[in-house]
Amino acid sequence: MKQAPTYIIPLTLGVLLTAAVASAQPAGKTAWSSLVPSADQPRDMATALKLLLGFSVLSLAPALLIMLTSFTRIIIIFGLLRSALGTQQTPPNAVLVGLALFLTFFIMYPVWQQIDQKALQPYLTGSIKFEVALERAAAPLRAFLFNQTRDKDIGLFVGLAQLPRPRSRDDVPLRVLVPAFIISELRSAFQIGFVLFIPFVVLDLIVSSVLMSMGMMMLPPVMISLPIKILLFVMVDGWHLITRSVVLSFR
Repeated sequence: MKQAPTYIIPLTLGVLLTAAVASAQPAGKTAWSSLVPSADQPRDMATALKLLLGFSVLSLAPALLIMLTSFTRIIIIFGLLRSALGTQQTPPNAVLVGLALFLTFFIMYPVWQQIDQKALQPYLTGSIKFEVALERAAAPLRAFLFNQTRDKDIGLFVGLAQLPRPRSRDDVPLRVLVPAFIISELRSAFQIGFVLFIPFVVLDLIVSSVLMSMGMMMLPPVMISLPIKILLFVMVDGWHLITRSVVLSFR
């Protein structure tokens, strides 16, 4: 007897549970209407909207962590480094992502500390309102984004948004600053990755030339160049140099 696909069981259970909930509702009232407050309950409606907004922000938290911090540049540099070494899946993705996250926390700590001292703690103690706390929290983050964003990229999105020429940084909205910061980070990451590729490409060319001059054309050059690249990378203390260069690139 042919076994049913694995997705049939949870799908069937979901349909049965949905039908059970629908049948348990009183006549003229659906399950969805019982969850959503009616229009004559404005306070409950406001609370429901606040909860919905809160869950929406939480769902965007991973994207904000990736796109509004130094994580993007770091993980791309590490990925290009692994490709330049030719070590395939070594170090594994989990190790590179973990290292990139901890370096992101290290680099972004001064920004988060300012947000905590100037916005979060005063708001929790009740000394400032939520709107004021939001403005104070945005100031250190905007300063970080501006320091890592090229004026050319900001001008690109200002033109695409058809906005007037900003006179100062305060005139640049976040909807312009964030995408400009992202493409600036991509450019910086690929610049550093290109520099990392050069010595390893030269080493590959040297090994290939030596093997061809010796008549060993059937031997894959990667078998000889890979251990040499790993040895060279270890001898120059590559992880120390790259980590130092990545952190200093945000100063």
